[in-house]
Amino acid sequence: RYTATLRFGYTSDTLDVWGTVTPTGRPLPSLSAIEAALPAFRGGIRQIPPMMSALKKDGVRLYDLARQGGEIEREARPVTIYSLDILGYDPAAGELRLDCHCSRGTYIRSLCDDLGRRLDGAGAIMTALRRTMAAGYTLAEAVSLEDVQAQGEALLRPVESMFTAYPLYTLPSPGKEARVRNGNPITVPELADGTYRVHGKNGEFLCLSCAENGTLTSIKNFFGA
Repeated sequence: RYTATLRFGYTSDTLDVWGTVTPTGRPLPSLSAIEAALPAFRGGIRQIPPMMSALKKDGVRLYDLARQGGEIEREARPVTIYSLDILGYDPAAGELRLDCHCSRGTYIRSLCDDLGRRLDGAGAIMTALRRTMAAGYTLAEAVSLEDVQAQGEALLRPVESMFTAYPLYTLPSPGKEARVRNGNPITVPELADGTYRVHGKNGEFLCLSCAENGTLTSIKNFFGA
């Protein structure tokens, strides 16, 4: 998840303010026009990655080709934009702030550029970007380098914290727990299909498992031998 700032009225060879920036001379879009354009960028979309990226072509990074003055055709790739919301807009400056929750592989610079093209060719370049969530951890949970140096391993989170987005299922009997610990599936007619964090009777996090058609099968075990 990211907070991105973009400015309309410009294009850039890197799609951001750190490249060669060129004014488009086009009128700045209204807030209502931006709101009308955003739904096209939500959900599953296809996106052409920028030349200034770490993707490889024939073993060579695209940014190395770009620095040599090269430009090659790139295939559009599928990505998912789970949410895309306006945080603020200054119509006089043409500056827009967005909150974007997206799948891996999404280029926010490309998203800004595509939005600028869609709005009557106004153009847009990314001027600031901040990651606010990764792998389920939010910016509010971040710690400073000084804290890491001072506290070290005391700051480590339990493994289960990686999977808190999934519902918890506690094994109801020692017999089922024994089967799980031996790597066997168990019957769980009470569970809807989906992925679960699985606890033993004593509250120990055992595994991440998948329930399907009344059977719970381990995806990954985390208990000791």
